[in-house]
Amino acid sequence: MRIEDLRHRLRALGAKPCHEQRLLRAWLQHLPLEGGPRPAEHFLPAGVRDALPTLTAELDTLARLRSEHPGEDGSARLLVELADGQTVESVLLPRDGLCVSTQVGCAVGCVFCMTGRDGLLRQLGSAEIVAQVALARRLRRVHKVVFMGMGEPAHNLDNVVEAIELLGTEGAIPHKNLVFSTVGDARVFERLPRLRVRPALALSLHTTRPGLRAELLPRAPRIDPAELVELGEVYARATGYPIQYQWTLIEGVNDGEDELEGIARLLAGKYAVMNLIPFNRVEGLHFRRPSWERAAEIARRLHQRGILTKLRRSAGQDVDGGCGQLRAREIKLGFVRRSQAPGRRPAD
Repeated sequence: MRIEDLRHRLRALGAKPCHEQRLLRAWLQHLPLEGGPRPAEHFLPAGVRDALPTLTAELDTLARLRSEHPGEDGSARLLVELADGQTVESVLLPRDGLCVSTQVGCAVGCVFCMTGRDGLLRQLGSAEIVAQVALARRLRRVHKVVFMGMGEPAHNLDNVVEAIELLGTEGAIPHKNLVFSTVGDARVFERLPRLRVRPALALSLHTTRPGLRAELLPRAPRIDPAELVELGEVYARATGYPIQYQWTLIEGVNDGEDELEGIARLLAGKYAVMNLIPFNRVEGLHFRRPSWERAAEIARRLHQRGILTKLRRSAGQDVDGGCGQLRAREIKLGFVRRSQAPGRRPAD
């Protein structure tokens, strides 16, 4: 379901823009419709009032909590079930943040990420994207939303843009607290600057070497890291928000002296923040995370070179909750249960 479909449905029931705003605000901010000077039964058109129980039930099915996995750092990874039974992951972050998914699966196929191993299964509608926020707000306060979960937001641009514009208005999320994460797609740099609600931008860099980037992100657009940084700088200056560069630190792959020098060269004088994220181990992958001491040394040396650098602890490390892992474990467990059911022969 898309937000625009929901709006059309409300209008067909007799809703005016003020009614749409009140209903969407109540849904996204987890507010009672009975609040305010005019209770819902006196404010909403009769057609909307009569359809409200059915509509509320449908909205609730867009994103349902399948399981919750708290982390020691105050985060919590959520396995979220969609109306068709597919699952995605959201992450409640410390300091009132939420990471949401935009696709079931992913087409980019980053070799260090579980999400892309099975490819793209389907896009999420804009209503399914914001439903993750509505669900999370039943659990705790959410004041920041990052589009950094399962999927590549640039590959689902229309739905993500629609979600951003709703969250930045009726969802009461400050525009700078809406963070669009991408591996780099020309459409992003054309579309986002024209939005009424312009989000902050996070660019997945991971290496300064074009050849290595093609290996790590095999189906990402073939764009030189230096060109990606220049496009990011234009966006940063236009919006007033620094670009957040994402760098998954993998031992022996992109944690060497050559990369450190490359980062210092590319980001010198740029309006940017470098987020170093030690690799979150994934079953079946041979990659390793560097020691915390090595990661801290890289961050310290980049600081000394004038690059604002933050060393992140990937939320969910202690519960093996790297993006896509909860969903993968759920699917694997479901397969085992089916194969062990009476009358079923275990899979070879």
